[in-house]
Amino acid sequence: MSAPIRYARSGEVNIAYQVTGAGPFDLVLVPGFFSHLEIDWEHSDHARFLERLGSFARLIRFDKRGTGLSDRTVGLPDFETRMDDVRAVMDAAGSERAALLGYSEGGPMSVLFAASYPQRTRALVLYGTYAKRLRSQDYPWAPTAEERAATARELEETWGENVDISTMIPNADPAEIAWFERRGRASLSPAAARDLILMNSKADVRAALPAVQCPTLVLHRTGDRDSRVEEGRFVAERIAGARFVELPGDVHVPWVDMDALLDEVEEFLTGTRPAAASDRVLATVLFTDLVGSTERAHSLGDAAWATLLRSHNAAVRRELERFSGEEIDTAGDGFLALFDGPARAIRCALAIRAELDALGLEVRAGAHTGEVERRAGDKPRGIAVHVGARIMSLAGAGEVLVSSTTCDLVAGSGLHFEDRGEHELKGIEGARRVFAASSS
Repeated sequence: MSAPIRYARSGEVNIAYQVTGAGPFDLVLVPGFFSHLEIDWEHSDHARFLERLGSFARLIRFDKRGTGLSDRTVGLPDFETRMDDVRAVMDAAGSERAALLGYSEGGPMSVLFAASYPQRTRALVLYGTYAKRLRSQDYPWAPTAEERAATARELEETWGENVDISTMIPNADPAEIAWFERRGRASLSPAAARDLILMNSKADVRAALPAVQCPTLVLHRTGDRDSRVEEGRFVAERIAGARFVELPGDVHVPWVDMDALLDEVEEFLTGTRPAAASDRVLATVLFTDLVGSTERAHSLGDAAWATLLRSHNAAVRRELERFSGEEIDTAGDGFLALFDGPARAIRCALAIRAELDALGLEVRAGAHTGEVERRAGDKPRGIAVHVGARIMSLAGAGEVLVSSTTCDLVAGSGLHFEDRGEHELKGIEGARRVFAASSS
């Protein structure tokens, strides 16, 4: 992320902050256990979370004192001191009044700020948070003091490989685990992780809840493993006029399965619910495949063929990059790529043919334009993908075949086509007319 990291002075402590987005109002994100202003951008889901917030607000983020890029040796500050860091960051960022979004441990800090500075708080959003961190008779959902002390000891002893991800993000994939662990190690030392747990254990903002005057939204997941959904209800019931939204799932952090949560946040803060984005998009599917590769591999031998195949892959990827194609999959000596423009897909296929011809390789390619289903993180699916694959299978050595749909969409592009007639495609209902593409 290109936005600069700056520092706000809060007493004798330097607080790192960053401003992104250009919305009509300010939104301060008050983080949970730990954060790292730079590493937060390195995971695609977390980056999308921040980009989404910055799409409707001027987003102000900071690393709490003792964590991330802020001053690290700060002892065990109380919540009032840490809450004042929010004020210092707002002052440094030139924000007179802002909405606050506090999640997990950031919730109590946000509550205190909203109650202490009502004139500077536009609205309050709380997610996965709590009013009190130690169990009492009238607050039975929190852990006991002994349990919190044991957690603090365990985290200090195992911090290199245990950053509490099983509670924060159950069923995280290996890439997310690796990022979250690195983020934790970069944000806190083992002793600092212990101290932060002990300091958080003192949280109790029950008395401040009725003093919150601004519009408030409280969100909580039904199966949250860090703070119980009853704690979210407790908070909402004690803030006048607060709206409580219960979401499904057991993830504690806000950037996993974020869309439903952020839809609620955006509507609450802007008055407009974002239009649901469809998983279906119009795209051009391109398949390529080497012709006679088995025979060529046998004649060259394994080592020489592996070298030639690497050259093939590099050549295809160069052309995909040049024509803004997205590599979706590669298996053996074939590629599947996706384009948002049919002319670029065809020109890419023709360029790949020329590049591979120079390597002494013959390729066939097939392209089709249609709706594909593209959920985040998944490969494209749908009938258009199958049509593209079947058209490619009709092609001979050196041929680039396209569907009539794709041909029609590039009229006037300077590309030329030869009608190859109608064909029944295996598993596809109805005959499809196919054309051979060329540049002249």
